[in-house]
Amino acid sequence: MAEDPRWTTPADLAEYAYCPRAHYYRRNGTAPETPAAAAGTAYHRRRLGSERWRDEHPGLPWAVVALGALLLALAVLLGVR
Repeated sequence: MAEDPRWTTPADLAEYAYCPRAHYYRRNGTAPETPAAAAGTAYHRRRLGSERWRDEHPGLPWAVVALGALLLALAVLLGVR
């Protein structure tokens, strides 16, 4: 049974709330290739890459905090002014 285009599903509403432009292009076809569209694609690629990197390295912020605490403790113990 094909979807009735007159009805809006909860998934359509969620997609529209997240990105109205993506919702529009899914219903009406692909986006035209413009400089703004290319910039948006590059932005999303960079953003996704940085999120993936953070997911792959979850302990890095704690390692930086631990290193900072170690250096602070060494400075206090050695009496560095």
